[in-house]
Amino acid sequence: MSLPALDSTPAVLVILAVAGTAGFLLAFVLDWLVRRAGRHYEIAADMSRRGRRPLRITAVLLGLLVAANAAPREDWTLALIRILGLALIGGFAWLTTVAAFVLEDLALARYRTDVADNRHARRVRTQVTLVRRITTAVITVIAVAAMLMTFPSVRVAGASIFASAGVVGIVAGLAAQTSLANMFAGLQLAFTDAIRVDDVVVVEDEWGRIEEITLTYVVVHIWDDRRMILPSTYFTTTPFQNWTRRESAVLGAVELDLDWSVPTEDLRAQLHEVLAGTELWDGRVAVLQVTDAVAGYVRVRVLVSGKDGPTVFDLRCLVREAMVRWLRENSPASLPRTRIEPPYPDLVKSPGRPGSPAATGTANGHRTGERVAVGVAAGRGPDGERGAATGPPRAGAPDGGDARLFGGNLEAERRSRTFSETAETDP
Repeated sequence: MSLPALDSTPAVLVILAVAGTAGFLLAFVLDWLVRRAGRHYEIAADMSRRGRRPLRITAVLLGLLVAANAAPREDWTLALIRILGLALIGGFAWLTTVAAFVLEDLALARYRTDVADNRHARRVRTQVTLVRRITTAVITVIAVAAMLMTFPSVRVAGASIFASAGVVGIVAGLAAQTSLANMFAGLQLAFTDAIRVDDVVVVEDEWGRIEEITLTYVVVHIWDDRRMILPSTYFTTTPFQNWTRRESAVLGAVELDLDWSVPTEDLRAQLHEVLAGTELWDGRVAVLQVTDAVAGYVRVRVLVSGKDGPTVFDLRCLVREAMVRWLRENSPASLPRTRIEPPYPDLVKSPGRPGSPAATGTANGHRTGERVAVGVAAGRGPDGERGAATGPPRAGAPDGGDARLFGGNLEAERRSRTFSETAETDP
């Protein structure tokens, strides 16, 4: 419809202003109605609060576009119609996105994540978050496509593309194989409940929480405030640990290598005393066991339980510190030590003890008292008695004596007795 009487530019501008004002008033009335409904319905109140601006802009653009189409066809009005059409498409996309976000937030509000067992709530949160991203992407793609289709040249190119969709699809699929794989992996993660937002996981030997799940990647918040970015395909192709897959409560272990003399019963009593005095323990599991006894040590393992992974980590540190302090102060003999013992301890005894070689005068089954006497008779005494030292040294002895004399064999014993008798009978 056109208005022939409005063939001047000022008249067209006036009608555009009137149409824009009418659109704004229409948006104001709609917003007032929605706010009235928001007194009884939360979704209406949220929609009024968040959709007020896009609603007004869209209504004004709609009024301007209607007025511009009714104006006489001139160069500037045709350009204005094109611009208003593109802006109106963007306004509708904005308003639709806001409405989708309101519905998604309403769904999230029904599921609380600040409770102990929030697995179902976290699953819904993960799925809704991913649906929100998909919705935004779809609305954006449709809006951009609608804007491009307003140009005749683009419509012709689009028809050609659709005609050769098979070849283009193959080329695009090969070029975007990795991206498409990550997108499908992201959908799989969200709707198969493999991981959820706020799950505690161990990936690449790092402990952390799932902070964000997108269509192509997953953000893991590491315990030391680092962020690890992993592609979605990592969680569909690589094994990983999920500590909160079924429930948040987990077990933690503390291992100590101690001496064999450790009093396990006293240590067990100390464990229960430590756990009774902390709120980190949830009261489910408190076990102390000796799991190994090799290599000179006994391995004591303590199992404790907590409501979630971070709590169990703090509880393990607390128990380890308390056990070490108790052992150091009350049972220092239980601390690990290294023992070194001779291979035949019954043959190495202190001098003078009954049964020792010094007391019995034997070594390796032979008497040694005669050897001492031989040493004195061989010229080693202070009185200058005759002995082997006055004669020439025997050949073959490294120090001038007979190396076989004290060799510990039968011939040495016989020669020892011979020299002893000679020393006693010599005047």
